[in-house]
Amino acid sequence: MTVIYHPRPNPIVAAMYTLRDMDVDVVVTHGPAGCSFMASRPLENAGVRIVTYALKDNDLIFGGAEPLIRTLKEAKKNFNPRTMAVVGTCASTIIGDDIAAAIRRADLGPDCNCFAVDCSGCMADNTQGAIRAIKAGLKAGLIDQAECDRQISLLKAATDLEKKRGMAAKAYLSPAVSPTKMHVCRVIANALKEGKKVAVIMLAKKELAYRFADMFVAVDEARKRLGGKTLFVANMDGSLGLPRIRRYCSNINAELDADGVNIDVMCGGLDEYAVVGEKAKAAVDEFQPDLKIIMGICHAYPDMGKEDILITDQPRQLANYLEQNYLCAVGEVSSHTMVMGATGIVHLETADTLREIVREM
Repeated sequence: MTVIYHPRPNPIVAAMYTLRDMDVDVVVTHGPAGCSFMASRPLENAGVRIVTYALKDNDLIFGGAEPLIRTLKEAKKNFNPRTMAVVGTCASTIIGDDIAAAIRRADLGPDCNCFAVDCSGCMADNTQGAIRAIKAGLKAGLIDQAECDRQISLLKAATDLEKKRGMAAKAYLSPAVSPTKMHVCRVIANALKEGKKVAVIMLAKKELAYRFADMFVAVDEARKRLGGKTLFVANMDGSLGLPRIRRYCSNINAELDADGVNIDVMCGGLDEYAVVGEKAKAAVDEFQPDLKIIMGICHAYPDMGKEDILITDQPRQLANYLEQNYLCAVGEVSSHTMVMGATGIVHLETADTLREIVREM
């Protein structure tokens, strides 16, 4: 078993993001001030209210139920949410606060569906927090049993993928600074100019598709100007996933349609990146490209080639690729901040670099 020393995602934050994806209006973190603070701000940019009582030292001795009840009533008064979830933290778990009982005592009325997510930061895999949120969402009536089972299966597959080929497979990875995009974009432009076949594969996770999708637009623009043939493969099936994730797909697909860009193969939903690699590969193998561009969770694609162009948003994942001698890997490391709250495609630096090179050819 690999002991991981570099920072890893937190189960509490994973639960919060999953609640967002189920369209929960207000998330209450039952913990100290600052708990999951860095995740709370971007979540609010995405339209979810994040509140906390901010447990004090006395609450850790005498219990935090009473202040939690006051916080729930205040949130109901200020935001009038249809749905509200209380997420446990390390502190509330250690002191044994009964969050569900506090919710019942708050008596928020029939018009506010408030429920508890039993969670802490000490649950090992971050996906355990997401699974707890999914199970709580099922119990609260936000999703049905089939979607609950599907989500849990996908989360387990994502965990397995990271432990086998991702950041969780290495004890420590230093964040990498991205190599310049100029080289890889010249490779793309020259391939198209020479009439070659270029496959663009996106295996993206959730809202990050808003940024990676820009590469389809840029490569399509380059093909129209320079020549060549392209195959576009993406996991953007809008009929699959939690409510917010489906909207991401609808928004992006509508914008691509408006730009005249066609996704040739829809290999799955945005939550299926860990399980659709073989389907994507089958379509690409049939196309027999001269060049592959893989975006998002690149290692979800089987048998990545050393000459493939890899585009990731994770600086430590970039380090992982570069250490394995994937020298055409580049990083879009600010992407997550840029796409939180997005409703349309966000420009990708690699895509804009390609546009600039094509204009100069």
